Amino acid sequence: MQQKGQIGVTTENIFPIIKKFLYSDHEIFLREIVSNAVDAIQKLKTLSSLGEFKGELGDLAVKVSIDTQNGTLTISDNGIGMTAEEIDKYINQIALSSANEFLDKYKNDANSIIGHFGLGFYSAFMVSKKVEIVTKSHKDASEAVKWICDGTPTYTIEAAQRTERGTDIILYIDDENKNFLETDEVDRLLKKYCRFLPIPIVFGKKTEWKDGKSVETDEDNIINDTNPLWTRKPNELKDEDYKEFYQELYPFTDEPMFWIHLNVDYPFKLTGILYFPKVKANVDLHKNKIQLYCNQVYVTDSVEGIVPEFLTLMHGVIDSPDIPLNVSRSYLQSDQNVKKISNYITKKVADRLEEIFKNDRPQFEEKWDSLKLFVEYGMLTDEKFYERAQKFCLLKNTDNKFFTFEEYKNLISSNQTDKDGNLVYLYSNNRDEQYTYINNAKEKGYDVLLLDGQLDVHITSLLEQKLEKSRFVRVDSDVVDNLIKKEDDTEIKLTDKQKEELKEAFLSQMPVVDKVEFTVDYKALGEKTKPVQITQNEFMRRMKEMSAMQTGMSFYGDMPDNMNLVLNVDSPLVKKVLTDVDGKDNEAIKEYAQSNTAIRQLVDLALLANNMLKGEALSNFINRSIDLI
Repeated sequence: MQQKGQIGVTTENIFPIIKKFLYSDHEIFLREIVSNAVDAIQKLKTLSSLGEFKGELGDLAVKVSIDTQNGTLTISDNGIGMTAEEIDKYINQIALSSANEFLDKYKNDANSIIGHFGLGFYSAFMVSKKVEIVTKSHKDASEAVKWICDGTPTYTIEAAQRTERGTDIILYIDDENKNFLETDEVDRLLKKYCRFLPIPIVFGKKTEWKDGKSVETDEDNIINDTNPLWTRKPNELKDEDYKEFYQELYPFTDEPMFWIHLNVDYPFKLTGILYFPKVKANVDLHKNKIQLYCNQVYVTDSVEGIVPEFLTLMHGVIDSPDIPLNVSRSYLQSDQNVKKISNYITKKVADRLEEIFKNDRPQFEEKWDSLKLFVEYGMLTDEKFYERAQKFCLLKNTDNKFFTFEEYKNLISSNQTDKDGNLVYLYSNNRDEQYTYINNAKEKGYDVLLLDGQLDVHITSLLEQKLEKSRFVRVDSDVVDNLIKKEDDTEIKLTDKQKEELKEAFLSQMPVVDKVEFTVDYKALGEKTKPVQITQNEFMRRMKEMSAMQTGMSFYGDMPDNMNLVLNVDSPLVKKVLTDVDGKDNEAIKEYAQSNTAIRQLVDLALLANNMLKGEALSNFINRSIDLI
């Protein structure tokens, strides 16, 4: 028996298009061919369960083998097989998917069928100069047939020698893709794309170490787990099972903090396990670690279209046949199901975090420093999540105590409300560097938050919008008496000439600090308050910090830091300087300041308190301090 014909395509250029553009990554071909083989077995199991196939199923498996001598890669299955008529219908007519027809007929019993587009088989031509199909149908009295095509619209169908039902897909790998004949490469691809397929995938034999070398055994090397954790019921699993599966997905990583087992059948089908990994910084490095599967076939780890952006920080697996994919299964198409799934995942994450917070607050607080990145990212990017998260989002103060928004508001409202009725949240982003300012605030009876996370500068701006009559002020942005103004400023009784004289005396002794500009400010702070302090404008500093993470704001990042040199005109030391420079011109003031140890010491102490005294200036300060002692 021999038959010749033309594959049903509308253009002779279809094969070059398939070879170059059907899939974004040529390695996908192995996933597609193996998936088809799995489908063939799943179809047979379906027919058997319905009594339409009465033969013995036997050990159902897909086998992958390499023949380096002939340059072939073969994928074999003992599934449903095909007749010559079915080859003509499903192979020769591109994009007529047998899976779709099978699903239509057995839609209540065939949910595990993978293929949808009828193009997966043709991905073989991306890496092959010739493809053969040797197949025998499960149907009684069917004959084995061979289909041969060399990558042109011409094919051949002829009789073949095969006694058992099933199909061999034999790929004659072309010269450009010889790497797909390497054992390590095929093993890598099978483990990447097929490690959780529901039918055993056999690739060679297992090996063992014997007599100082690796020796092949008689046992089949099954590369996949046919019953992965997310397909099992949560009540059958222990914490250790979830932790072990996490290590399987992400070897050599820290234990996850928490996890969520997803399992929903309506209005869409979705299973999976999502983990909260330990993430403290560098958001981008931890994104895109969720693996998307369709009926246990790996699709992609780019899931921005499925989960909200902030949840791309989570790790784990999502499996759903209801997520629409394009022809290559490599990109997601937005539709109502996707939006429903996204909303469902967001709700489940919020529910889980709220549950842990309510049931085990000590554990929640213990892991907050890592959890806060998820929560803050979500609050910044998802309004619905913000509404849920404000119940369990925590604020930590510099004494390492935790508060909900409501708890903290009650704590500070009596003492940290300014003269205009605004509630002032004081914060530090570096407990050590801003220790002096924190201590000054505590001495006034104020509480200081520690906001040292990657997203905290953005959260402060968000909370100022969300929390009624509230503002966030860093403790080093002004002198302590001005952080929370309870009354109007005390009038400064200095003439413009006196201000200029003080400015010249102190600024002339400031060391050059890279990318920093100083502005002199005059405050009446009382005789016992420090004579000289350095503060930084809250607005400009916050804009510069936000510019480091936000495109379109780089001009703020390029601007120098604007610092205030605050002179306490009530201080006896400052008053003495004012008396000494009274009536002098600028040159005379500079000469006086240069010889005045007190001025230089006061300036250096203010710089030191801000971690800004470095290099030669720091060395000079140390030597001067020793001389003074």
